Amino acid sequence: MHIELPEKRYYGIGEVANAFGVNTSLIRFWEKEFDVLQPKKNAKGNRKFTPQDIKNLQLIYHLVKERGFTLEGAKTHLKEEKQKTLTNYDIIQKLELVKAELIKIKNQL
Repeated sequence: MHIELPEKRYYGIGEVANAFGVNTSLIRFWEKEFDVLQPKKNAKGNRKFTPQDIKNLQLIYHLVKERGFTLEGAKTHLKEEKQKTLTNYDIIQKLELVKAELIKIKNQL
């Protein structure tokens, strides 16, 4: 899944939820469930996600929504095989970008 977010230091929870196509409550729930998500909170309690948090959210989204892992399965998979999962996910992301570019070129012909 390719996410379109502008280059910023911090993203609001609404922006993140819209980019992933999910509710903000799901993002808050994943924040409680997964230790790798640590968004910054201001005095009012608003969550601000860094680009690293977005990458972690993409990985969690990939495991839970696209590959069909349960939350417990995704947690254990991230703890035991995080580097292997990240490598595979990076390869998938690059291949999806190449595919999108090839489809774009095909449509232009």
